[in-house]
Amino acid sequence: MTARSLGSVLPGARDRLLAHYGPGAGEWLDAAPQLLEEAAERWKLTLRGYYDAGHSSVVAVARDSQDTPVLLKAWYESSRYRDEVTALRLWGGGPTADVIESADDLSVASMELVGGRPGGTARPEREVQMVAAVIQGLHAVGAKQGRPALPRLGDHLQHTVLPRVARRVVTLDLGRREWLVREAMPELQALRESPARTTVLHADLYRENVIFDARRNARLIDPHPMVGDAVYDWAFWSVYYDLGQATFHRMAIASRISRIPVPEISAWCRAVALDGLLYYTEIGDEAQELAADVLVALMASGLEG
Repeated sequence: MTARSLGSVLPGARDRLLAHYGPGAGEWLDAAPQLLEEAAERWKLTLRGYYDAGHSSVVAVARDSQDTPVLLKAWYESSRYRDEVTALRLWGGGPTADVIESADDLSVASMELVGGRPGGTARPEREVQMVAAVIQGLHAVGAKQGRPALPRLGDHLQHTVLPRVARRVVTLDLGRREWLVREAMPELQALRESPARTTVLHADLYRENVIFDARRNARLIDPHPMVGDAVYDWAFWSVYYDLGQATFHRMAIASRISRIPVPEISAWCRAVALDGLLYYTEIGDEAQELAADVLVALMASGLEG
């Protein structure tokens, strides 16, 4: 397959981006193949085909002039492109995927293909402990970066999370879960960051965003980066890395390696679980049941922040 014959975006990717961004993304999705093909021609890459993954970008696999496989990624949002490329370059050489080339005019980047194939290699047995160590290492690097040009967690909470939670509480039919949401609301409103823990956050630590290279080392991909308190990443990872499974186990590992007290992590876990529960409820996702169960367990744990 040449740089000029990639073809239409795969239906799965198209559906995910339309669900995430709305019908306004349709025109961009029609143009995305040409953006990838232009980038491939610019960087002398040969396109091999799409990789059907992600909710904010269209991804393809290509090979360079040395026949090395690389990933090409085109973002719908130029701000998301800039933030992700900025963060990955700040973490360059660390446990992430390296950016090889980037094109600001296209919002396209070529990136290291971790493990030589989409999705990386098989996961090791001690996956959770290895991932926790990598998150801590990423935070250590991020803490040394001064004030990079990335969004702030505090702004995200104040201007995005709190308003959308308030809107959903008013507009959604919460039914039997209304009491749970009402009980958890003060947890979100009471969150306070610790400046001493400020770092560059990955902020999207779902399991699919952690893959393994040929040496079975964990690599963090697809960040939604922000600058803020490291506790946010630990809470997000504890809740969403495997929603509904081993939440308190991950929380204990997070506390042990980060030295953030479990009650502090738990308070942030309750907040991110509430936000997720309302999101899943709004879109009618079955994950709302798991998110509700997690939030109930967190509220009943007695771990006060």
